[in-house]
Formats: sequence, structure tokens, C-alpha cells
Amino acid sequence: MTPTPPFDPATFIPQFDAAARRAGFTAEPFGEIHGYALNAYTKLAAPDAPRLYVSSGMHGDEPAPPWAVLELVERGFFDSRASWWICPILNPTGLALGKRENFAGVDLNRDYKQPASAEIRAHVAWLERQPDFHATFCLHEDYEAQGFYLYELNPEQRPTLADAALAGAARHCPIEHAAVIDGREAAAPGIIRPVSDPLLREQWPEAIYLRHQHTPLTYTFESPTMLPLPARVAAHCAALRAAVDALLTPSR
Repeated sequence: MTPTPPFDPATFIPQFDAAARRAGFTAEPFGEIHGYALNAYTKLAAPDAPRLYVSSGMHGDEPAPPWAVLELVERGFFDSRASWWICPILNPTGLALGKRENFAGVDLNRDYKQPASAEIRAHVAWLERQPDFHATFCLHEDYEAQGFYLYELNPEQRPTLADAALAGAARHCPIEHAAVIDGREAAAPGIIRPVSDPLLREQWPEAIYLRHQHTPLTYTFESPTMLPLPARVAAHCAALRAAVDALLTPSR
């Protein structure tokens, strides 16, 4: 696989901050790592509005998700239908290096059960101050995938958003149709629904921490790194748009 070109957090962070403030978000710094700010952004609607959380930038070799979140901010997607919590860059040192792990070689997305890294300790401390969310979306990429896919953790069996998300992504890239995706049996084309209790895992990704502490409904989106960056960005934007629209639009 061709290495991912370095992503410049020093340029992206202020660009995102300016766009988010113009869009009505409030910035909250919750940490710093090697001179890079760790920022969260909130935008509150009516007290009874659904509360939605979006994260990106967890792995440094997955640049499409942060660009997708920035594009959605700039296009006004995060509107008053919901209250929003966004963490756009969780691993700035990894993004600067173009590597999955952070500067110390730690995979931050395995550090949520008993956090050891400064980034995840700070992120968890911030999350502990937030309310529960109606749904959460963690945006990622997979260099082995041939198409877009997602994980769904939905222990209360709420109406799924998976089909809507995949239909959105399919407008810009293929859907993963393998029977086994990321080492797990697919529940349907492009959908992984873990059967065993994910809380029993020795190492927790962000999604499992969120499912345990903050939400009954969490999604992890995975775009295929093999595709050009613009297609991956567009797929993430469309998947998130479609999933959120399905959640916020009352059924008829």
C-alpha cells in the first residue's frame, strides 16, 4: 500500500476552528499534545433535541474523515435539528506522521478501557462531562477494504440507521460485499453487528467506550483507503448525512 501523505494538523486545526465558529459552534480545548490542540466543538439546539456526537482523526493514516467533517461544517449540515458534539482531530501527531498510531506508537483506538495515552485520558475526561448521546458516529478508513462498510452497536434494537448510511455512501463508492469483513462475519453486505458482548474485549475502541458509557446506538464508518481521497470524503459526508436524516426525520 502506498503510504498516506502527511496530513498537516497545524494547518487543519485553525482552519476547522474558524469554520466551526462561523457555523455557530463553541470550541472547548480539552488537551494538548506536542503543541497540537485537542479541541471539541458543541452546538446546542432546543433542550429536547437529539444529542449527536461525531469523531474523526483517530488514526493518522486515515485522512478522509477529518476532511469530511470539515466539509459538512462548511456546508451547514450541523443544523438546529439536533445538538452536536464534534471531536475532529483525536490523533494530531499520528496525522502529522501519516501513521496509524500516535507519536509514541500507541493505537489510540485501543486505549479506552484503561486509558494510558495523554490524548485518550483527556478525551475521556471531556466525555465524562458531557450528557448521554442519542447516537454517535466514529469516522474511520480501512486500507484492506474494497468498499465502504460500518459497524453497528445497537443493544436496545433501536431502528437501524445502517441501511440509510450505506445507501448514502454507495452514491460515491462501492459497498463492501465480503462475507467476512475486518475478520468478522458480515450481518449483511457492508454491515458488521458484533454478536459477542463487545464489553468483554480486553482493549476498547472509542465506539465500545461510547456504547458502554454514553449511548445505546453507535456507528463506526469505514471508507476504503484504496479509493481516491475525494471519493472517500464524499462517501463519509453522504453516509453521515443519510444516517442523521433517517434518525431525525419522523417515520410516516
